Amino acid sequence: MAKRDYYEVLGVQRNASKDEIKKAYRKLAVQNHPDKNPGNKEAEERFKEATEAYEVLSDDQKKAAYDQFGFAGVEGMGGQRDYSQTFRGFEDIFGDFSGFSSIFDTIFGGSGGQRSSGGSGGSRQGANLRYDIEIPFKDAVFGTKVEVQYSHNEVCPSCKGTGATGGSGKKVCHTCGGTGQVRQSMGFFSMPSTCPTCNGEGHIIEHPCKDCGGSGTQKKRQKLMVTIPEGVDDGRRVRIPRQGDAGANGGQPGDLYVVIHVKAHEFFERQNTDLYCALPISVSQAALGAEIHVMTLDGKMIKVKIPAGVQNGKLLRVRDEGVPSNGRRGDLYIKLIVQVPVKLSRRGKDLLEELARIEGQDDSPKPIPLAELASQ
Repeated sequence: MAKRDYYEVLGVQRNASKDEIKKAYRKLAVQNHPDKNPGNKEAEERFKEATEAYEVLSDDQKKAAYDQFGFAGVEGMGGQRDYSQTFRGFEDIFGDFSGFSSIFDTIFGGSGGQRSSGGSGGSRQGANLRYDIEIPFKDAVFGTKVEVQYSHNEVCPSCKGTGATGGSGKKVCHTCGGTGQVRQSMGFFSMPSTCPTCNGEGHIIEHPCKDCGGSGTQKKRQKLMVTIPEGVDDGRRVRIPRQGDAGANGGQPGDLYVVIHVKAHEFFERQNTDLYCALPISVSQAALGAEIHVMTLDGKMIKVKIPAGVQNGKLLRVRDEGVPSNGRRGDLYIKLIVQVPVKLSRRGKDLLEELARIEGQDDSPKPIPLAELASQ
């Protein structure tokens, strides 16, 4: 099959900057990496194709040769090479992707940021965990405490996290010689990959702990009381340090992230720190004005004055009855809905007819300017 143009592979223009080329490659590499697409040959080919394109377009000399002569210009400039050296800067490319360290290790044999001594059994930080909860609208506004129950990996009490029975210890892996990696040929280049015998640890356990199977951790259920701060937004993450999975070989535990989902309220909605609700009033209250009592979100009854002649859809502002934030509260906005009576008594109909005669009726009303409506 004919090779595709490198710019087409990465989906960038020929005048793309280095940063644009890097971002395009990063996106394709994350999507198509073999670790995320096991057994998917098409994804593997796209990954290799994108890597080849980036290797050329990220190098000024090769890019210039390719731009002038095409594929012929870069023949003999790549060949079989150690991509761990070519892409030593990949931590800059993938550094903001948490959890990408295993992919970085697999491709380039780097540290990925969590292993203290890759390939030699160094400590590794435990995985971060996610827990989703749904809370009532009112609790999101005023804060609350919620109990969460979840499973996570804790250090095995029998082997103290070593994975070995009775201090029997570990020995150097015979497959990788303690490096934690083996080199595999993938098409036109060679790549390091995690050793299948020791899973990248560089050592194997001769007598695994019977309680944890040599992993050094055990799955346990845990309960925690989580404080939900006042004014929390839908989708907000609350971080609880060191409550994720236990680290390997003495590494720090990961964190627990509680993701908050807020239920909709029957009467109130929120915009930033302000609350909104709608309130029905009668035609006479709108025309003559009135004082009404309104129940706020936190259960208080407040008195609100309706000005005479108020129009349908008017917003009334009540200060400091909104969402708490940084020591103050937003405001409550009440939208007035003037309700025209559907059924009238004989007396009510007579009064309205008399009002119509007094006030007069406009049988040919003119449209209201849109600018005037917007200002109301």
